[in-house]
Amino acid sequence: MRFLPLTDDDRAAMLDVIGAPSIDALFADVPEAARLTGPIGGLPLHASEMAVERQLKRLAAENLVAGEVPFFLGCGAYRHHIPATVDHIIQRGEFLTSYTPYQPEIAQGTLQALFEFQTQVAALLGCEVANASMYDGSTACWEAIGMARRITRKRKAILSADLHPHYVSLCTTMAKFTGDVLETALPTLDADAPANERARLIAAIDGDTSCVVVQNPSILGHIGDWSELAEACHAKGALLVMVVTEPVSLGAIKSPGEMDADIVVGEGQSIGVGLNFGGPYVGLFATREKYVRQMPGRLCGETIDATGKRGFVLTLSTREQHIRREKATSNICTNAGLCALAFTVHMSLLGEAGLRRLAALNHARAVAAADRLIALSGVELVTPNFFNEFTLRLPSESRPVVRAMAAKGVLGGVSLGRLYPGVEALANGLVVAVTETTSDEDIEQLAAALEEALA
Repeated sequence: MRFLPLTDDDRAAMLDVIGAPSIDALFADVPEAARLTGPIGGLPLHASEMAVERQLKRLAAENLVAGEVPFFLGCGAYRHHIPATVDHIIQRGEFLTSYTPYQPEIAQGTLQALFEFQTQVAALLGCEVANASMYDGSTACWEAIGMARRITRKRKAILSADLHPHYVSLCTTMAKFTGDVLETALPTLDADAPANERARLIAAIDGDTSCVVVQNPSILGHIGDWSELAEACHAKGALLVMVVTEPVSLGAIKSPGEMDADIVVGEGQSIGVGLNFGGPYVGLFATREKYVRQMPGRLCGETIDATGKRGFVLTLSTREQHIRREKATSNICTNAGLCALAFTVHMSLLGEAGLRRLAALNHARAVAAADRLIALSGVELVTPNFFNEFTLRLPSESRPVVRAMAAKGVLGGVSLGRLYPGVEALANGLVVAVTETTSDEDIEQLAAALEEALA
């Protein structure tokens, strides 16, 4: 079979149908500066396999590897220790059943693992039912807005200023095609920002509101109790959607379900899944049992076969895209099975007690780092209530500071100027994430690098 079976005539016919003069015209929306003008990294057009391997290794060596330097990046993706047992188990044949689980008789390993994943996620998020995972946290957030629309038959969603800007961006893009109206705002570095934001959200809810979307801990690291907002939502017939990008935090703080959230979504990468240069990750999605028929994604259920033996099947699958097409509850990737399996194995190894100890260690490490950094001249902590991630206000713009620290071999955090380009009020903000992988030596190296960069 030819790798590129299309002929020039085939391509010309397709271009004619879509009305494009050339293949290059399809890339017109990509800025010139972002387009390649030649082979990647100086790779030759023709070379031996060994020559290509050597060149790729040289290119890879230019990366600053997270595990080899002091690492304080977060904002939705976190470096945690993953036991070697996780990789060993997820590659075993009993779990890695090589078939889509629509035919349960040959996919019991996959189905059982996903059933256990659902049980763990529901317990972790404090909800009655969870699905078998979503593509990632950001797309799960959008699916929650769509679910709220179906339940309430309203189209206005209010997004918290402290929701991850990448999540906001994805939802804004998707809303262009569905007619949903999204109300958004920008975060601030003010000390009273959390209280002001809670009041703003409550005041904004009206009879047209389908849902309010909040994040806890927030993009800046704030943690809080959103029970009052949930009550305000329900009084106006709206739903509260809560986003969790750091599930380890739920070993230490109140779960979204305990705050009366109606739909809870999140990114499960922290448990069992490495950073992987940004993916693949695994989306979490949970809700109340009464809303289960409007929940997107696959749902695995437990049953009994003809001989009375316990077994597992897909439940409510008639709502999926292979049957319902455009009327399905979701046409997005409905399951990140391998990452969900890794999550399940890691969570099983931790157990409830282990998760609580891990959360306590994360928080203690973060407190130690915050105390050390605010001792530096001109550095101010703007998130007094945090889990393992906090925001600093620096005396100067944070982006050059981050670059200077990286040049010294310290990945010192995420600049808010990168997340919110052009927003001057946030330009001095630096978000620092600390996990159990952070040592005292790492913290000292960060403090030294930051002090030098600010000098």
